[in-house]
Amino acid sequence: MKKILVATDFSACATNAMQYAMELAKILHTEVCALHAIGSLEGVFNNTYNALYIEDYHNSKREALTRWAASFTSREEFHGVPVTTFCEVGSVSGLVTKYIDANPVELLVMGTMGSTGITGLFGSNASTMVEKTKTPTLIVPLESKFSIQPTITLATDFSSSLSAEDVNALKELSLAFRSEKLNVVHVLEGPAWKTNAAGEENLKTLLGPTELDFKYIKEDSPIEGIVNFIVSSETDILCLVKRHHNLVYRIFNASTVNKVMARAIKAILVLHE
Repeated sequence: MKKILVATDFSACATNAMQYAMELAKILHTEVCALHAIGSLEGVFNNTYNALYIEDYHNSKREALTRWAASFTSREEFHGVPVTTFCEVGSVSGLVTKYIDANPVELLVMGTMGSTGITGLFGSNASTMVEKTKTPTLIVPLESKFSIQPTITLATDFSSSLSAEDVNALKELSLAFRSEKLNVVHVLEGPAWKTNAAGEENLKTLLGPTELDFKYIKEDSPIEGIVNFIVSSETDILCLVKRHHNLVYRIFNASTVNKVMARAIKAILVLHE
């Protein structure tokens, strides 16, 4: 069975991300795995290494993760959603990578502080995983709540090609949510105004049978244009393709925009070339 992997530190952000993941798993019919990384120095006091005590400490963290996961599986609305746990010593990025390499993970879900700290997205564990993994990664701000019929927007400059995994993730999301269409927004740079017929056809081929609604934005400030569209369209999930030098990725790396996005976006799905 395909899996949704949720990294947790037991915080409110992680709890909200797990809630989102459980709702997704319910409609996608997938398994959820809750992962917790134990820091290599956790449980070591006064520079005295006590192997027995350390093992007890590690077991207590594994038990805490099991209880945390059970707080979701015990709910009536999540009856039938299979949940497993994975807890080892190491860094978050190291353990996530290890788990993904050994399991059929379809989606990685991580929480962030949202409007109180959305800029942390690009300087945190979430940022590290976005950089390291090829797995589609859903970033869920703290104030985000799951929507059964979300408005999904793909921001593109047509210069990036989606991977097979990302195409599959987008298709499954669209089908699961019964979305009749997917917004595709393209930001134009320079003085010329022109549509991109070849780019549109390529996306239609990749993402069919979902209807794609192409929108072209041209403003003095590309940032303002795309953010205004996201607000006006009431986007629930913004999809970005990770490619360091494309326009969209440059726009959403800007800290000022991240602050605005925190007020407008409920979740960000990072895709890969």
